[in-house]
Amino acid sequence: MNRPDTRDARGRPLHDLRVSVTDRCNFRCVYCMPREKFGADHEFLRRDDLLTFDEITRVVTAAHELGVRKVRLTGGEPLLRPGIADLVAAMKELPALEVAMTTNGSLLAARASELADAGLDRVTVSLDSLDPATFRRMTDSRVSLDDVVTGIDAAVAAGLAPVKVNVVVRADSERGDLVAIARHFRATPVVVRFIEYMDVGSTNAWSRTDVMNGADIVAAIDADSPLEPLPATVVGEVARRYRHRDGSGEIGVITSVSAPFCGDCTRLRLAANGDLFTCLFANSGTGLRELVRSGADHGRLVDALRDVWTFRSDRYSELRAERGARRDDGRVEMSYIGG
Repeated sequence: MNRPDTRDARGRPLHDLRVSVTDRCNFRCVYCMPREKFGADHEFLRRDDLLTFDEITRVVTAAHELGVRKVRLTGGEPLLRPGIADLVAAMKELPALEVAMTTNGSLLAARASELADAGLDRVTVSLDSLDPATFRRMTDSRVSLDDVVTGIDAAVAAGLAPVKVNVVVRADSERGDLVAIARHFRATPVVVRFIEYMDVGSTNAWSRTDVMNGADIVAAIDADSPLEPLPATVVGEVARRYRHRDGSGEIGVITSVSAPFCGDCTRLRLAANGDLFTCLFANSGTGLRELVRSGADHGRLVDALRDVWTFRSDRYSELRAERGARRDDGRVEMSYIGG
């Protein structure tokens, strides 16, 4: 199948679609869903507000026609959505489509084999520390660190490779924690990706002084295990790749703050209620739910997605770098559209 060339206003092709299946999560990570903002009185989306799996599959099918070849299921926590393996299986009916998932790993041990059987290609697990006390503080949850580590092991055993672990790094993060995570997963099939703390949404009280630059992250790991850079594997890859010189594996560093990569961004984001966003740092999206539920045919849905993408001109991270400060104007939360 020839791949369409659907490009935005800055010439960037559409290749990736992030699909949030729920805005709910069983963690209250301090940088994403702090409990003081997402407490017991927080109003999550109602069940009727969520796109059904059939409706999500329709949107994915339209995006596939426009060139999307990779879908990542996110949340909130996607494994909180019952029957998620059925959605994976439905999407895998589309030719040459890679389906991945980002999860906090708390429910992964019991679901990894089912997801692999449904056709899930890869999984990424968010894990910011291997110290139990730090893990409890950062996730503000009753989930144990052992549950997440067991989930990662189950994903490896199920063949959801390469399994990746995402680590959000703040300026106050202990360099020993970073080294401990890198050491733990060396000589395993798991790839660790360290992510600069970003100003996603409006609730995490982000400041530029909270960021540990990617160069400092690499230096901390390199001091323990010498690294050498690797080339990108695909256009639009967000992580700068490095391998351990002794051949014991690789890491990645995502530098949205210190070295923005807006120029290569190929990602569109679908929220759980059908809003379509063209940037992780967007203020608002384009509602698709009513169109999907109005009986619109496949062609109208393809046209709607094409219109959103071709008018896209976002480059927030580049603008942030130029300004040197955050924009605090009610941007959508990461828990709503996924990371």
